[in-house]
Amino acid sequence: MISTIKRYIPQRYAPAALNLYNSALNLFYFPYYLGHQVYCPWCNCHFRRFVPYGRTDVPGLHGPTQNGMCPRCHCIDRHRLLWLYFHNRSNIFRDQLKVLHFAPEAYCQQKLRNCSNLDYISADIDSPLAMVKVDITAIPYAENTFDVILCSHVLPDIPDDRKAMSELYRVLKPGGWALILVPFHADQAKTFEDPSIVDPKERTRLFGHFDHVRAYGRDFIDRLESTGLTVRQERYASELDPDVVQRYVLFAEVDMFYCSK
Repeated sequence: MISTIKRYIPQRYAPAALNLYNSALNLFYFPYYLGHQVYCPWCNCHFRRFVPYGRTDVPGLHGPTQNGMCPRCHCIDRHRLLWLYFHNRSNIFRDQLKVLHFAPEAYCQQKLRNCSNLDYISADIDSPLAMVKVDITAIPYAENTFDVILCSHVLPDIPDDRKAMSELYRVLKPGGWALILVPFHADQAKTFEDPSIVDPKERTRLFGHFDHVRAYGRDFIDRLESTGLTVRQERYASELDPDVVQRYVLFAEVDMFYCSK
C-alpha cells in the first residue's frame, strides 16, 4: 500500500493519504488486539499480542513473523529494539543533539521530532514521511554537521552503497555516532550482489526484498570501516532480560552496527 501511495498519489497529498491508510488499519486492528501481554514503547500501548507480518508469496523467504507488528503504530520488532537501545545505551533522549534520520518510520519520527533536546531532520529520496528529500549518496549538508545519524534498512537499496557510507562519515561530527541496521547474514563471508538482477521477484528471492540490490555478509563491517568509521557490531536483544524480550517481543538475531567518528 505504501508503494502504491508513492506511485500514484501526488507528493503533496501523500502524507495525508498515508495517515488515512494508517487510521483505517488502526480502526480494524486496535480493538481486536487490546490486552496487557505485550508492549510497544513507540506508541505507549499494551496489547494481548502483536500482528503477524511478512511475505508468504515468495519462495525461499520465511513466512510471516507471528506476534510482530504493533496494531496501532505498525512498528515491528527491530523498531522496539531500537527504542530500548536508545533509552538504555545512548544519549539520544538526554543530550542536545542534531540528528539525521534516513527512511523514518511514522511513530519513530513523531516521537523523536517531539524531543525538545533534538534538532531532528528526517530524510529520504522518495518517502512521503520524510521532512526533506535527500539522496544518501549526495547528502546536501556540510561535513561534521550531525551528532547522530540513524539509518535502518536503507543501504541494501543503494546501488553505490560505498558512496553512501562515505557520505554518512562526511556529515557525522567527530565524536558523533551512527546506528546502522541492514539485513545481515552472519553465515555469509562475502556480500552477494549482482547488478544484472533487476526482476523484483528474483531480487526478493535472493536479497529478501524487491528493491534490495545485495545481501550483506560479514564483510559489511569492512565496507563501513573503509570510510574511516569505527564499527562495533551489537546484538543488544541477546543482552536483555528474558522478561523484557517477551514483553517487547524481540528477536536476538537483530544485528546493529554502532559507528563512531
